[in-house]
Amino acid sequence: MSSSPAAERAADLLGVGTLTNAALTTWLHGLPGVDQVGAEARAAGLGTRSIKTTAKAWAIDTAIGMIDLTTLEGADTEGKVRSLCAKAKNPDPSDQSTPRVAAVCVYNDLVPVAVDALQGTGIHVAAVATAFPSGRASMEVKLADTRDAIKNGADEIDMVIDRGAFLSGRYLQVFEEIAAIKAVCDENRANGSDVHLKVIMETGELVTYDNVRRASWLSMLAGGDFIKTSTGKVSPAATLPVTMIMLEAVRDWRELTGKMVGVKPAGGIKTTKDAMKYLVMVNEIAGEDWIDPDWFRFGASSLLNDLLLQRQKLATGHYSGADYVTID
Repeated sequence: MSSSPAAERAADLLGVGTLTNAALTTWLHGLPGVDQVGAEARAAGLGTRSIKTTAKAWAIDTAIGMIDLTTLEGADTEGKVRSLCAKAKNPDPSDQSTPRVAAVCVYNDLVPVAVDALQGTGIHVAAVATAFPSGRASMEVKLADTRDAIKNGADEIDMVIDRGAFLSGRYLQVFEEIAAIKAVCDENRANGSDVHLKVIMETGELVTYDNVRRASWLSMLAGGDFIKTSTGKVSPAATLPVTMIMLEAVRDWRELTGKMVGVKPAGGIKTTKDAMKYLVMVNEIAGEDWIDPDWFRFGASSLLNDLLLQRQKLATGHYSGADYVTID
């Protein structure tokens, strides 16, 4: 049983007196089931749409502006993060009309480096928190991890849910963890800063589409500003059917509550063709309001290079080759 402000809001939305694990279980398992064959067929169909010429140029620039340029390796250095930030600010030095990316995503200890390098650019700094990527830590550690990232200057937190708790049916525990991390993010509003929370569900470990739908709704009920597919450390990561289910969830959430929640597929999105498929899906499933970096992001490291090569091809009529983009 939970009696936090977030729990009270969720209980009111669900039409129950008090938010309990039983109440959450009943509600989440009462969501319409996902037709696996139908979902995969629809996602595949949307992926065949063709985008040409001027529409393609617009889509490439839109996708560039939606990227969370990411490095999350144990071997990351300050130099690598500064190099990544330089690319985020000026993706193609040969063409100053190239849009900047939406954010740079790094580990906590490298947040100050990114903040310093991106000062005054409007590019967000995202930090992975809550014992990323496993989520296996005490709540005290997860809260400290989040506070540390925010103290260092992160204005976006990418947290991971406890998949073990979720798969065991301990939905209230997952809810309370998300709500507690969201409360830490909201503490900074008093200081004039707005810290957004992205909730990583690690869909590759959730096994079923029904679980993806339930985790999406649970994350939104608990206050997530974005729902995110993956850490990029587990296969499969982002897929079109999973992202479609998440887009349906945020669309239905707005119909129910009047509030928008963002979506971030992450991991495995590497080509312009892939990005185009996702943009078509966003427009067709959630609607054009989500065609905006405030509401849709790509978690990617190598996608930007392919988008830049395709952009150069449209501008010059030929491919420049991989030597004309920087290695991340």
